[in-house]
Amino acid sequence: MTSKAVPFDGLDRKIVAALIDNGRASFAEIGAAIGLSSTAVKRRVDRMRENNVITGFTATVRPAALGWLTEAYVEVYCDSAAPPRRLAEVVRNHPEIAAAMTVTGGADALLHVRATDVEHFEEVLERIRAEPFIRKTISYMVLSHLLPDSPEAGARQSSGGAAP
Repeated sequence: MTSKAVPFDGLDRKIVAALIDNGRASFAEIGAAIGLSSTAVKRRVDRMRENNVITGFTATVRPAALGWLTEAYVEVYCDSAAPPRRLAEVVRNHPEIAAAMTVTGGADALLHVRATDVEHFEEVLERIRAEPFIRKTISYMVLSHLLPDSPEAGARQSSGGAAP
């Protein structure tokens, strides 16, 4: 991977914004909206994919539709011998962990956990706590989403509102 800066101009920003708003938009639709041909849009999208500006395309699914009705954030406190890559290996083994990141402050990491119910969440938490380098955890159950149209709430990112 190169450390050289990748050219990224205003048209690229417009293409990315259009794809974020509607990932299923055709190159012709995007081109018509920003004043480019579909071929020029495709060329730019291909370049942004090659340069890891656009890293993929995905569907956003409402978690409740899949049975994930319980949600929590878990602060993880590790022994000093636990490097981030070791924690990353552990969280990859738990499909209930929707996101995980190292953080500043007292905790070493923050996990976003989705589960079918409180009992399932407790089981996931116990599996996480069983790791020998985990010193303690502090959990925060999500009661409601104050921004229900956010991707974290399972909504699609769009000016058109929440997903059906």
